[in-house]
Amino acid sequence: MPPGAERDREGDEAPAPAAGFAELGVLLIDAGLSVTDVRTSLESAHAATGTAEAMSFAVLPSAVFISLDDEGGRTVIGNTTSEALSIRQAARAMRLLHRVVDGSVPLAGIHGHARGIRAFLPRHRVIAWIGGTALVAFGLAVLFRCPWWAVVTSAVAGVVVGAITAVLRRSGAASSIMPFVAAFASTLLVGGVAAWLGTGAVPLFAVCAPIAILVPGALITNALLELSATDIVTGSARLAYGLIVLGFMTVGILAGGALTGLTVDPDSAALVGQAVTLHSPPGGWTALPPPWVSWVGVVVLAAGVGLAFGAGRRLIVLSILVMVCTYAALAGLTPFVGSVLATGITAAALFVAARMLEHLSFGVPAATTFQPAFLLLVPGTVGLVALATLDRGSLESALLVFASLCIGTKAGSVVVDTPWSRVLARRHPRVPKRGGAPLDGGTAAR
Repeated sequence: MPPGAERDREGDEAPAPAAGFAELGVLLIDAGLSVTDVRTSLESAHAATGTAEAMSFAVLPSAVFISLDDEGGRTVIGNTTSEALSIRQAARAMRLLHRVVDGSVPLAGIHGHARGIRAFLPRHRVIAWIGGTALVAFGLAVLFRCPWWAVVTSAVAGVVVGAITAVLRRSGAASSIMPFVAAFASTLLVGGVAAWLGTGAVPLFAVCAPIAILVPGALITNALLELSATDIVTGSARLAYGLIVLGFMTVGILAGGALTGLTVDPDSAALVGQAVTLHSPPGGWTALPPPWVSWVGVVVLAAGVGLAFGAGRRLIVLSILVMVCTYAALAGLTPFVGSVLATGITAAALFVAARMLEHLSFGVPAATTFQPAFLLLVPGTVGLVALATLDRGSLESALLVFASLCIGTKAGSVVVDTPWSRVLARRHPRVPKRGGAPLDGGTAAR
């Protein structure tokens, strides 16, 4: 059977409506939606299509379970594939959901549309991944105003990281150590160049930028949404896996730094608001880029994320607009409210915008839109380097900003996901006057 095919727990062919919903749920999981969003989407589709069969939905990161309230009590199971969808495929999956809800695609047609979406693969995926990784490294190094030598070195290290990860992903066993190997190789290269040039302490993002694309931003965002929606098991599992990935990267940085004698400059920029305050003498490879070049770094960073994850031209332009707005909000708010509060406010506004884009014709999942901005709001590698260098100040700053990100993301989720029409509606029916007809169709008060 093709990926995502459904059977009930007795091994018989699943009923057509349940099979369609299971196929849709599997597609949405592979598109990067949280299990909470997938379950809510399936319930909305079931209500909108007016399916006669009563169903209840349960979603895990790797499977969709649909319980049929019939005499046999059957359960239909849909299993996910091992490969996540590209950003363009994820957008098509969201548009399919919208078309199912509005009735333009029947349940019987979901399988054909899902098969077409999975067959719509990006061209030259390996080359795009390597190029996107290099662009992300270059953009972050420029954005956080690393010296020119570090900008060039980070871009080269990004190519190396992209090539290593592209090779290791082909092997299931080797992919588990991919974060360690990539961080180790990148740190070796950056530390070796720094030792050869005699630059002394290395800027923070000269180490972070080449491996930043491996930071599981979308995974952590989904984990926060699931934990706040009481999907404790799934949210905890995702968060634990994200921390394991970051732990492997920490060990890689430590190992590479020990071999090359690399030390991180504690005065280099760790957050967006700190980059504009850096100064250096002009001229030479050790000079810092001028502050206006940071805007170029934002554009390059967004383009790199889109290229690496198969966004396509229109969605790359959309990603650039989102990133520029995010950077403008952070840069504008930080001088007035500080980095911690600015991160929370920006995260809340960005998540609301991401949810709105999810329901428009673009159809990009909110977690996918949020992923590139995650690198600006609180780069996970900042905490890694803080741990690796035992810099208590950087670690505390990273934890505070991450907590602000969590609160801001949840606040945005509450604003946009809460059914306010139900919350603000009257909880009790108005009792009619004596002798009047009942307002709710019930028995009139005596």
